Amino acid sequence: MPQAAPIFERPQRWDAPFSPDMTEAAVDRLLTIAPFCHMAADRFPRRTPLRDILKNDTRTLRCQDGEIIMRQGDYGTSAFLILSGGARVVLNPGLPSELLGRKEPVKKGVWQTLAQLWSGGRPPESYPRSWWRGVKGVSARQTENQDVRVFLQDVPRVLDEHRTDAMRDGEFFGEIAALSRMPRTSTIFAEGQGGSELLEIRWQGLRDLMKYDDALRTHINKIYRERALASYLNAHPLFQHLAGEQRARVASQIEFATYGDYDWSGEYKRLAQAGTMKPEQEPVIVQQGDYPNGVVLVRAGFGRVGQKYGAGERTLNYIGAGQAFGLREVAHNWRTPSAPVSMQFMLRAIGYTHLLIVPTRVMEEIVLPSLPAHELPPPVEAVAEPGGLVAGPDKRPKVSSETLEFLTANRFFNGTATMVIDLDRCTRCDDCVRACASTHDNNPRFLRHGPASGRLMIANACMHCADPVCMLGCPTGAIHRESFAGQVVINPLTCIGCKACYNNCPYEAIRMVDIRDASGGFVLDQELKPISKATKCDLCVENRGGPACERACPHGALARINLNNLDVLARWLK
Repeated sequence: MPQAAPIFERPQRWDAPFSPDMTEAAVDRLLTIAPFCHMAADRFPRRTPLRDILKNDTRTLRCQDGEIIMRQGDYGTSAFLILSGGARVVLNPGLPSELLGRKEPVKKGVWQTLAQLWSGGRPPESYPRSWWRGVKGVSARQTENQDVRVFLQDVPRVLDEHRTDAMRDGEFFGEIAALSRMPRTSTIFAEGQGGSELLEIRWQGLRDLMKYDDALRTHINKIYRERALASYLNAHPLFQHLAGEQRARVASQIEFATYGDYDWSGEYKRLAQAGTMKPEQEPVIVQQGDYPNGVVLVRAGFGRVGQKYGAGERTLNYIGAGQAFGLREVAHNWRTPSAPVSMQFMLRAIGYTHLLIVPTRVMEEIVLPSLPAHELPPPVEAVAEPGGLVAGPDKRPKVSSETLEFLTANRFFNGTATMVIDLDRCTRCDDCVRACASTHDNNPRFLRHGPASGRLMIANACMHCADPVCMLGCPTGAIHRESFAGQVVINPLTCIGCKACYNNCPYEAIRMVDIRDASGGFVLDQELKPISKATKCDLCVENRGGPACERACPHGALARINLNNLDVLARWLK
């Protein structure tokens, strides 16, 4: 007789609260403090009441003098409210890299480059003692609950040499980066002998508070329009022809939207391993056949452009940050109102997508009349085939549909410097691996294998993603974008081996290695366990000649390609 299947409770939103230490008394206190005391609890639904949001999606932090709360350039998932004490925000140009736990990139000279040829005898993953004893400028301490706190070592010097501004009780910060998944724009540290008491709100709670409280939503949207939206519109080609007053009118009418799962990398890996990932599971942003209500601008993340095909749909292209969807339909209807068209294709969110939507009325009254005739997209009737309508320059990708589905299903379009290998040309000589090891003091930084489709293979090497989820949660700032060209690098001095980046990376491009000293012996901690650090491809950022793997391939079988541009991939494959 078959055994009955076990029955479990369905997972709930707050099975894993932000902090188990949030008590009912702490929630009572928050409800007496602005902005929470001004919120109408009856506007929140029973499934997500205000009190439960505060108890499960927030936590209180005690920060000591000089402790870094938020670091410029980091990717954060939460916002902060100062409950008591003070903090300092560092104004532009900001703090130097060494004070933020990062390594200042320096290009290798001629002699250093030549010396790489004789580094083969060095033990693998070995560093001088100075590299794993600490770093100048910051210090890290671990609390009893395993949290890592990072401190500026010389606060008076920072205050003397850098412009800062004071922040006091009741000030809110970090909300823009938390909601849009953009890098933090400023460094903020605690100030004063008594330190600061902060309320940290994770993005899920912040989203729900904004959803059901008009005042908070209005406040945060106002800050977003003032601090981030104006600079974005100034740089976007659609709005560069507008006068300042016109851009301000556009900014005041733009709508904000987010789709998908913020922690998409974990969900992606789970679905990929289970083999149940399907395009139909991705949230629909714009449905094919709908009336064009506006032009969708991708602020962060990616969207899949698709078309109904039989009983399902097929992928035509994908669009990323800075690209637009729906411009051709809106422009067509503006020029020929007597023959309007609906949306020709659908747009789905891939992972987490943050959008700006410019309403059709604003496009017709302000934006389209300002564009030169040659910059207007052609009418919809001019498209020769249904697959021709995509965003941006409106060119159909010149790669096969199989390759496009392969890249999209694996999220490889996220890579700005993806290692692609043509298996028909590759002879498996491993010259690329040896060149990588030689360049990095006998420490290879990638594996010459990975997912493949036909003749195309994507190697397990860091792709230096446009949306680098590996940078979420690094406590010391060891993994960061450096200043040369935005490559994602790891500073071995400040990496503490917490595995946050290793666990977040959806492409298996980061490895944890046990480090050694110059004699080849393992470096041990107080418990006599080997100390591990994260390692990955740094795109040979310190080399003047570019990636050594690409230069070493004798057959032209390997290239580092920005997969945001499919034309480049198509030309290379040919």
